[in-house]
Amino acid sequence: MSQPLTIHYHRDFDGMVSAAVLARVLSERERGELCWKSVNYDQREDWHNFEAGARFGIVDFHFHPRAEYWFDHHPTTFLSEDLRAQYLKAQDTPNDRWAWDENSPSCPPLILKHAIRHWNYQPESRFLEMARWSDVIDAARFESVDQAIFGDEPALRIMRALTVAPTIDWVDDLVGAMVEADLAGVANRADVEKAHQRASRNRDRALEQFPPTVAWKKDKVLLYDASSSQIRRERFAPFYHHPDIHYSVGVIPTRSGFHVTAGENPWNSPHSVGLAGTHIGNLMERYGGGGHRSVGGANPHDLPAARKAAAEIAEELRRALLEARPHGAA
Repeated sequence: MSQPLTIHYHRDFDGMVSAAVLARVLSERERGELCWKSVNYDQREDWHNFEAGARFGIVDFHFHPRAEYWFDHHPTTFLSEDLRAQYLKAQDTPNDRWAWDENSPSCPPLILKHAIRHWNYQPESRFLEMARWSDVIDAARFESVDQAIFGDEPALRIMRALTVAPTIDWVDDLVGAMVEADLAGVANRADVEKAHQRASRNRDRALEQFPPTVAWKKDKVLLYDASSSQIRRERFAPFYHHPDIHYSVGVIPTRSGFHVTAGENPWNSPHSVGLAGTHIGNLMERYGGGGHRSVGGANPHDLPAARKAAAEIAEELRRALLEARPHGAA
């Protein structure tokens, strides 16, 4: 009997849908057992030996040359120039198991497009819906900040429930549910509803707690420190309270330490006022992280390092905005 194939995915809505889509597609192609397991940035430290001796695929996460299947849309997917070179060399011969498109708003549409083209897959309507919402959530294409924070659509209920995952492997259970059910079916699960109710209470508290966390606000950039475990976190709170800013940078706690997060205001980006902006994912690479042009993160080794990195990143974004503005502009 052959080894099972494990699909590793980034632990967020985009990654979970990617894993569910690929699992469904491969269930029609692979005769062996399929399973899935989340992966996160702290597992990159020994990336060369990741899952040594095992069969695996990766979606919505860094390129690995031993991955039997790999799909990603992050411009920072290659952890070294050598890995980039290995990928580019592999493109010299036809490869229907890897695909990368940094212009894709999220990963599921990339997988579906590839499966349709190379494997004659006919996607179910529920996966098309999941892919559409993955684009909305991962690329912050919400209609408004109110939809992002208070939206009640099934995908948004799941998105919010993920912020209070009761265990680290709960997301694996939800991927299994997505393989078989539509978004409404997953959102209506008792455990998801319970998590959503708790997360909504946390959201309301986070919005109340955010203002005192602001360290400074200068030239359309806001820096905040929400590193205390007593402070709830709301991703879009900076833009809810300060709709005039272009960027927010903050420090937040995670299960594995502290995380620096930075992002453009989706409803008041630098581009909306004619400024080029900064590629946040590339900026985060300097601190061992990554991301996209408009959002990114990093996990420094301790709180002082996280605070230092956040302050430096905020200052760099501020300087870039000042340099990009016409002389004398406010």
